[in-house]
Amino acid sequence: MTPVYTTGLPSDSVYPAPPYGQPSLPPGYVPPQGPATMPPPPSGYVPPQAPVVMPVPQRPPGCPPGLEYLTQIDQLLVHQKMELIEAIFGWETNNQYIVKNSVGQQVFLAAEQTDFCTRMVCGSMRSFVLHLQDNMGREVLTLTRPLKCSSCCFPCCLQELEVQAPPGSPVGYVMQNWHPYLPKFTIKNERREAVLKIVGPFCDCNCCSDVNFEVMSLDEASVVGRISKQWTGMEAEMLTDADNFGVRFPMDLDVKVKAVILGACFLIDFMYFESSPKQDSHHY
Repeated sequence: MTPVYTTGLPSDSVYPAPPYGQPSLPPGYVPPQGPATMPPPPSGYVPPQAPVVMPVPQRPPGCPPGLEYLTQIDQLLVHQKMELIEAIFGWETNNQYIVKNSVGQQVFLAAEQTDFCTRMVCGSMRSFVLHLQDNMGREVLTLTRPLKCSSCCFPCCLQELEVQAPPGSPVGYVMQNWHPYLPKFTIKNERREAVLKIVGPFCDCNCCSDVNFEVMSLDEASVVGRISKQWTGMEAEMLTDADNFGVRFPMDLDVKVKAVILGACFLIDFMYFESSPKQDSHHY
């Protein structure tokens, strides 16, 4: 008599046999579930948008690589990025900026290069190297500021900024001029010849209004452009040093001189608008 072995499982009347060609499954088996669906975004959510960049224009003869953007521009908007650690603790970080044209298209990205000790010890008077890249990641401008004085008591050691385009090739300089109470600068070309003047206001802390630095002819008889520090609101002005600037110049101005005026905007930001009240309290 042949023995019969049983499995101890319920009969097929309870667990019917699987279809032909498929393995049998143990009791209690739960098939794997598909990936959970993502919950819908909250109302009013706007996904982050890619920056709108300025198309690359044709580079005219004699124009340094990267400055062809400036051939079609008579106005630039400079927005400093707000750093969270700087707003909360007042610790100075490397400045970063976005440079746009008048219709909001991104033209350059600027990033400061200094070490932590220099920023904390020297504050807004620190030396720095500022790198400007175009939208393809190519460095097109390098701004170098040595460590200098800015007080009228030291007329022989005032502020200056060298502008290189491309890096390693100077195209102009921004030189501070001595004056007992007005901010004054001279824009010079690559041969250190004076081209334009910049004259600022007696008071650089206007409340609820823009602070204008006029770009003028050498005899200061006519205004040809403007560097304007824009009012960003009481809260932003008190808590951070993230500033917005507008830069205007003639459309037909030499692109090298336009680049030097843009460099003057960064120097003015560091000299007059870099410190917030919270940061000042950390220095005392």
